[in-house]
Amino acid sequence: MDTLSYYRQQIQQLLQEYSQYVPTYGQYEMEQVIDSVHDHYELLTVGWDANERVHDCIVHLDIKDGKIWIQHDGTEEGIATRLVASGIPKEDIVLAFHSPYKRQFTGFATG
Repeated sequence: MDTLSYYRQQIQQLLQEYSQYVPTYGQYEMEQVIDSVHDHYELLTVGWDANERVHDCIVHLDIKDGKIWIQHDGTEEGIATRLVASGIPKEDIVLAFHSPYKRQFTGFATG
């Protein structure tokens, strides 16, 4: 399996795992948005909390230039930690939610 296919597989597996979590309140659904043609991956919560509409992004990942860009990470443990544990090297993960200046201090790729 080539690197890109492996990255796609690992991302989709993690989104599937996170989508199984059951919210403790509200009437939510976990929705996976997977675009493996353009390499955009998101996990959303959609639904209602009492009378308020909920539509939130939990995780947003992109694959660009052979690297996984973490655009948003709303997980407790950090999805980068899970990606590294699955065998993806830190130098192929960009913490895009940090400013370009701060990325050099993260131990991950800068972009």
